[in-house]
Amino acid sequence: MRRLRNVKIVATLGPASDTYETIRALHEAGADVFRLNMSHGSHEEIASKHAIIRKVEEDTGSAIAILADLQGPKLRVGVFAGDSEMLDEGAKFRLDLNEKDGNSSRVCLPHPEIFEALEVGKTLLVNDGKIRLKVEDCGPDFADCVVIAGGVISNRKGVNVPDVELPLAALSAKDKADLAFVADLGVDWIALSFVQRAADVEEAKDLIKGRAAVLSKIEKPNAVDRFDHILQVSDGIMVARGDLGVELPVQNVPPIQKRLVRKCRHAGKPVIVATQMLESMIESPMPTRAEVSDVATAIYEGADAVMLSAESAAGSYPIEAVTTMDRVAAEVEQDPTYTQIIEASRSASRASVADGIVAAAREIAETTDIKAICCFTQSGTTALLVARERPRVPILALTPLARTARRMTLSWGCNCYVTTTMERFKQAVVGAARAAREGGFAGPEDQIVVTAGVPFNVPGTTNILRVAPCDERLIYSTDPE
Repeated sequence: MRRLRNVKIVATLGPASDTYETIRALHEAGADVFRLNMSHGSHEEIASKHAIIRKVEEDTGSAIAILADLQGPKLRVGVFAGDSEMLDEGAKFRLDLNEKDGNSSRVCLPHPEIFEALEVGKTLLVNDGKIRLKVEDCGPDFADCVVIAGGVISNRKGVNVPDVELPLAALSAKDKADLAFVADLGVDWIALSFVQRAADVEEAKDLIKGRAAVLSKIEKPNAVDRFDHILQVSDGIMVARGDLGVELPVQNVPPIQKRLVRKCRHAGKPVIVATQMLESMIESPMPTRAEVSDVATAIYEGADAVMLSAESAAGSYPIEAVTTMDRVAAEVEQDPTYTQIIEASRSASRASVADGIVAAAREIAETTDIKAICCFTQSGTTALLVARERPRVPILALTPLARTARRMTLSWGCNCYVTTTMERFKQAVVGAARAAREGGFAGPEDQIVVTAGVPFNVPGTTNILRVAPCDERLIYSTDPE
């Protein structure tokens, strides 16, 4: 299914989008990747959604990526005798390990690891930062705080500790069970929450054992500080702006987003910009102008994908939200300013033969009448390198492996096709020409650029480029081998 845009759309599934009819409608409206939120739903419900997505994939003939998003450790206060209390600014409030119901002066925080890491002067945020507490005294089982920003605190509200590195693993016991389940199920990407260091990613990859690609969610200040190391060991990145905006001053988030997207592009690894992109469409059929501008900004930055969360999972207008995002993306990418921004920020790195091949493919395509760049890829590396170049012409990622095609669906501009196994380069050229014609990217009179690695079916061997006609008779007449 050909899109009229290069940026990809990730749609989260939930109660508003759990039937075949709705999921297919979301895909036809523009969703390229479906996110399964492991914070909600049983394994049986997750398996049901997975099966429906694969059925939609089969019925539409489109490669579809499935992203399983692990919950991560959740830090929450306990319960209150009256379910909630009002905390006034300047009041004293204690957090402790006492399991008794809370009141206006204290509540249980059943996480001893937080008390171990706390220091006087540090900040605790409750309920997405609506309540701010400053630590005045603390010990191994308590923290005496003063209320800096008050409000209503209620049962089991989330707690953030922005300026402390917590001695917590990114994978809880639940996450490990969920990870094993979705890896066996056959998802294409697994997103890790609460990443603080590269070792968190390496632990997950050891457990996954290559069954899925790993995407690190950047939602902690520590992850921002250590981003270069985290990026190096990750297969992709999600800029999770919701938690970043809680744990950091909100004005810091836009420049961080720009820096992280730029670094991901330079590394040739897909990056998703996520959280609250069309938030008002949970309840309204129309987005706000600010939300449209927010989506457009991520696209102008060159992000591989933009994501819908509650808008498609629990909102009243899931299909309209995807349609809106699709239209915004198509409009932005037609803007000449978009091309100028993307090309001005293109990486000039040429560290390998493969880098040179894909750079040459892009330059040839942009300086002659080439309709598409067709890259044969076993692991997806070649397609990632071509996508990093952000060429002006469509990218056709051709692979004999369905799992590679699905994973590459997350990457900017990649139109993914599963082909037969190729043994010779001429076969690849013919296959590319057919795919370009059948996909509507080129006609028999047009030319394409084909990149591949020889010997075939060996990952990481991109070493050949050819400008080829889309007419098979011309291919055979010019290359009898």
